[in-house]
Amino acid sequence: MPVTPEEPIPEPPGEAVRFSVLGPVRVWRAGQEVPLGPRQQRLVLAALLARAGRPVSLTELVALLWEEDPPRSAANAVHRYVGALRRLLEPGLPARAPGRWLVRQAGGYVLRVDADRLDLLAFRAAVRQARALAAAGDAREAANRFGSALEQWQGRCAADLEAAVGTHPLFTSVDNEYAAAVSEAADAALHGDPPASVLAAVRQAAQRHPWDERLQARLLLLLAAHGRQAEALLLYRRVSAMLREELGVEPGAELRAAHEHVLQGGERDHQGRPGAQDAGTGADLAGPPAGGPAVRPPYPVPAQLPADLPCFVGRERALAQGLDLAGQAGRALRVLAIDGIPGVGKTALAVRLAHRVAARFPDGQLFADLGGFTAGEGGPSDPGEVLYAFLESLGVERQRIPHTTGSRAALFRSVLATRRVLVVLDDVRDVEQVRPLLPGAPRCMVVITGRGRLSGLAAAHGARMIGLGVFSEAEAVRCLAERVGFGPDADTGVVQEIVERCGRLPLALSVVAARAAGRPGGLSRRTVAELADTTEGLDGFSDDDRGNDLRAAFARSHRTLSPDAARAFRLLPSHGRPDLTASDLELATGLSASATAAAAGDLVRARLLTALGPDRYEVHPLILAYAAERGRVPRDRWAVVQRPRADRGRAQAPVPELTDLFPRVPRSGLGHVSGGSGTRAVVDACPGNGDVQTFLAAVGLGGLARPPEAAASSGGQGDDRVRPGSPSG
Repeated sequence: MPVTPEEPIPEPPGEAVRFSVLGPVRVWRAGQEVPLGPRQQRLVLAALLARAGRPVSLTELVALLWEEDPPRSAANAVHRYVGALRRLLEPGLPARAPGRWLVRQAGGYVLRVDADRLDLLAFRAAVRQARALAAAGDAREAANRFGSALEQWQGRCAADLEAAVGTHPLFTSVDNEYAAAVSEAADAALHGDPPASVLAAVRQAAQRHPWDERLQARLLLLLAAHGRQAEALLLYRRVSAMLREELGVEPGAELRAAHEHVLQGGERDHQGRPGAQDAGTGADLAGPPAGGPAVRPPYPVPAQLPADLPCFVGRERALAQGLDLAGQAGRALRVLAIDGIPGVGKTALAVRLAHRVAARFPDGQLFADLGGFTAGEGGPSDPGEVLYAFLESLGVERQRIPHTTGSRAALFRSVLATRRVLVVLDDVRDVEQVRPLLPGAPRCMVVITGRGRLSGLAAAHGARMIGLGVFSEAEAVRCLAERVGFGPDADTGVVQEIVERCGRLPLALSVVAARAAGRPGGLSRRTVAELADTTEGLDGFSDDDRGNDLRAAFARSHRTLSPDAARAFRLLPSHGRPDLTASDLELATGLSASATAAAAGDLVRARLLTALGPDRYEVHPLILAYAAERGRVPRDRWAVVQRPRADRGRAQAPVPELTDLFPRVPRSGLGHVSGGSGTRAVVDACPGNGDVQTFLAAVGLGGLARPPEAAASSGGQGDDRVRPGSPSG
């Protein structure tokens, strides 16, 4: 049964167990320190302690222990380490017994701890109490309580394993909690008499985070408040030199203001705060007193969110998940990743959620379209350029912004270390593109949209993943009703048929609704007729804004495909059903099993196929219609095949052209193809070969692959036509 860290955990008398992870990883049982065994075993324990009473998956543990190259026995080794740890905590525990402290849960393991047993949870509880005191206006007691919280720290998280965990997000997020608490403690101390414990903690934190200028500014002010002006001035000189030499930038406005305050003698106003000219450097993060004026921060507050959609329906469950995540402040950076097929409404959901939670992030909201699938010739947005724009929006002077992406990412994390900022990253291509753009502070939140599932974010950053599907039928009808405005007397048959033709895809419904709203009749049989045959293409879903119609949305994904994946995509309609297996795809393309798997992977990443399970896929009907458009061979390429009624001569085709189109048909059957009889000869030469029927169906000549008697029964007409289409992909 899951146990939350807040629940008290009973233990037999004389068997008290205590854990420490804020510094070296240590364990005491019955007052005696327990030797924790080899490094790998201590790493497993460190991860469980850093997660603080919440599950750590087996995948995460394997990645932590072996990074990119785990052995085949990795999972078994983790199980052995866990068993050994159980016996250390509970001597005499039988083999394979579950134990009281370390238990299996949610595909991994959880260490059952509470604030009385783990220093990390005790620290968090004290910080919550200090924040409540600061919000109530009791700065002196808040500073004392912050001091007590910070005394829990004896070094970096899992300090004895720093070589292995130094950059791992599970541990750096805990270290970021420390930096945020130190900054808040300094704010509280600067509003009253600063206790020595806070000064010591700020000094230590400033050494650990040398690039955090806000933290350095607070250390300057606290040193001055303790009568150490000379030390404060020396600190400013040292930090300024480091910024110039390492990053090539000058100190920022907040650090310069603190320096100016020290130069002026560190005078305080009657409330014990820095003088009015420096009020921003000691801003109370808890906000102004009730009924008082808002405190203006000493830096710009960006508000970059796009306008919310006036018509937004459904997505209640996804919104609830996002709101729940936004309310979970204090443990680690919150990351929400939304994925789905083109046109499913990922951006609309992200923007709606961002507007709902914006008030929780008073230090600003950042937004960037990363152009993962919508970029032009320049390709997806470069993370370094996005960081430059973000830093500028956050008040960093241009001359202070470093040249390399890595340095910009470090400065970005430093700037946001003590701020509450919402970051929305739209249309992400992959994890590598988004990783430099993630803040390190637990008080921030990131909302990401992308077509592919960003599983790497879940493994490395604990991101919550939301896969967005098409509307339900009721939601699709509501979408049309809100956009077009039909009443209860509307023709329900027409509305339901339009919903079906749109495949309940939000973008398709929006395009159709926008066109219908500008007509006197609104949604009508005319609209149904325009959508009547999506197998002929997507003309019925064209939009005046060419960048926003359905064909353009699908084309952006198609543009990213490898040649094999693009060819497999063009052959999807030949399967005849929206669901297919890897074997179906292999048969249609003529590729090897491994090449087929690679092509299917490309299609899934581009979200032109959706994986249902191992080797099982489905494709949305409108994506299938787009595939049919891409698969139509233009007349100039299909001149090698003559119509039966136009067979007045013998048009010959070179074999290489047809071997490309019929990859699995024996070359002996592909000599010269002439008219219906020539194509019939290809079919007769290759009995039972599914590729022939597949190809003929894809180019609109399916009737030629039918038995002669079947063709005769239809009068020899109709099935041999090739309709003009768009250029093939």
